[in-house]
Amino acid sequence: MITIYLKSYNKIIRNADVKLFDDLGYDDILWIDMISPTIKEQKAVESFLDINLQTRQQVEEIESTSKYSETESAIICNSNFFVPTDDSFTVEPVSFIVTEGVLVSVRNAEFRTFNEAAKRLQMNSRAYPTGYHLLISILEVRIDFDADLVEALSKQVAQLSKHISLAGKIDQDILRQINHLQENTMLLRENIFDRQRILSGILRSERFPNDIYPRLTLMIKDVNSLINHADFSFERLDYLQDTALGLINIEQNNITKIFTIASVFFLPPTLIASLYGMNFKYMPELDWRYGYPFAIGLMVLISTLTYLFFRWKKLL
Repeated sequence: MITIYLKSYNKIIRNADVKLFDDLGYDDILWIDMISPTIKEQKAVESFLDINLQTRQQVEEIESTSKYSETESAIICNSNFFVPTDDSFTVEPVSFIVTEGVLVSVRNAEFRTFNEAAKRLQMNSRAYPTGYHLLISILEVRIDFDADLVEALSKQVAQLSKHISLAGKIDQDILRQINHLQENTMLLRENIFDRQRILSGILRSERFPNDIYPRLTLMIKDVNSLINHADFSFERLDYLQDTALGLINIEQNNITKIFTIASVFFLPPTLIASLYGMNFKYMPELDWRYGYPFAIGLMVLISTLTYLFFRWKKLL
């Protein structure tokens, strides 16, 4: 699907027919947004703007040149955007190309970022005279949403920390939650770095309008603060993981201690029972009338003395 945002009258043409490009020029178009485009649609845009669109493999590459690069006639930016799921999010690559003042975006999923950018464009079209301005606006919106994700993740970490401090014991579910939050934090941090690399490339470029660079400086500061916040959340999760494992070790040690004391506690009575369980013919107490009560009483006495010894040593 192709959506074309025209400069004149702030007109939007959704599900545009590729034949429309025959009647349009570069000055007529501000933004061409492509969602899961067909081969015919891709070739029509490439022919109209005289560019080569990025393949999915090229967009997903992690090299610096794949994130931001410039040719004689175009600026290419590739970035990863989040798609929310039930309790996490997945990552979808998005490609941007700016040529002749026209922004081309290619993606395979719907994003709140693009919907919000489109709303801002409709509300104040004069603030976006070129595709360069629109690209910066989309990145600004994406950074705002990244900040929301970082804050939400931080709240989840705080809630988990409070739960651990109030919980009577640590179970596997808590460790799974910590691991899940660690994975989300690392994924979020990597994608914020991705944004930082694109902004650094734009800041070094000389092709963007001069009024964009002050906004870029603020955006880079925001990204750096998000990275620091994500790092803090990750360190806090490491601390919670160490705390949870420490509590589990303490609980296991207490259980081991109880079994150890119990085995030592019953060892003397077991020795007495083993002694009187011998079936030798000549045993002094074998024919004694009070032999059985004597053995039971001796076991109770030894157990009591063992208990008092452990209490004296403050082991119980």
